Amino acid sequence: MTRRSPIATVAAALFALALPAVSSAELPEGAKAPDFKTQGALAGKTFAFSLHDALRRGPVVLYFYPKSFTQGCTLEAHAFADATEDFKAAGATVIGMSNDDLPTLQRFSTAECRDKFAVGVATPDIIRAYDVPLKLPPAIAARVANLPNDRPNRTSYVIAPDGRIKLVYSNLDYRDHVRLTLDAVRALSKPH
Repeated sequence: MTRRSPIATVAAALFALALPAVSSAELPEGAKAPDFKTQGALAGKTFAFSLHDALRRGPVVLYFYPKSFTQGCTLEAHAFADATEDFKAAGATVIGMSNDDLPTLQRFSTAECRDKFAVGVATPDIIRAYDVPLKLPPAIAARVANLPNDRPNRTSYVIAPDGRIKLVYSNLDYRDHVRLTLDAVRALSKPH
């Protein structure tokens, strides 16, 4: 009998169940986004990322995802890559965040992000600051008891240049993250 890794078991269970939003307590819209610096990768090359610096150029789409190279996270990266030009046209920077190590993110930035947008290391402090720890439903958590509990949930934030959170969307189903974040970024550029 072949044993599956805990990560593979979680990925398969989440995909099979097509879970709706998982219970979480992410930061509310209107809150000040916690500033942070981290290491990131774009097109396989490493760089230092600063939220403060990115916000000086325009809105930031900060999307957290559980694990590079898993099915849902790969499909989400493809969707963001496909929409990169739309985000750029709206003046936004996109950065995906997971707690994978930097070499994994370097490979993911090329293979799955298609060299279009950056991915960064979501340290435990960043995951706590944005209140996005992955909280699996009890039925799934029982099957993957040895899964590291430091993974971020699939949560997207749109942060305006003033540092205020304009959109929070948390759902393990990746499909609406790009559409909703792009709509929020476009709404920021409309005259009020």
